[in-house]
Amino acid sequence: MANASRKLMSPDSLHPSPGFSHIALAQGATVVFLAGQTALDRDFSIVGGGDLAAQTRRAMQNVGIALAAVEADWGDVVRRTIYTTRPTEFEIIAAAIDEVTGGGPQPAQTIVGVTGLALPGLLIEIEVTAVLA
Repeated sequence: MANASRKLMSPDSLHPSPGFSHIALAQGATVVFLAGQTALDRDFSIVGGGDLAAQTRRAMQNVGIALAAVEADWGDVVRRTIYTTRPTEFEIIAAAIDEVTGGGPQPAQTIVGVTGLALPGLLIEIEVTAVLA
């Protein structure tokens, strides 16, 4: 599928947006909602142990696998929601996301602090919404 039209914006009148955009405008025919992805490997083991960067990279790699399954890529993502037990470590999360996505403009994003995730030891879960032309 071809990339949808995506315009990312961060108005000057809002605070700087390191690692994300305040606004994502998208036009396309298909909206894809991906379930939250974690640092789980195919054998259901947690990748990265207690390392937030390693878990973030693996969760994003899993998001990338799901995107590829619908012939989408990072340029199709308009919204990302991150659930983490370490919300104040957003710089670590942003750097790990950039490693996987190759940097560049990032979609609208929210980071939500949680007391736990589906399995003990998971530190982060990432869900995205993509729009395809």
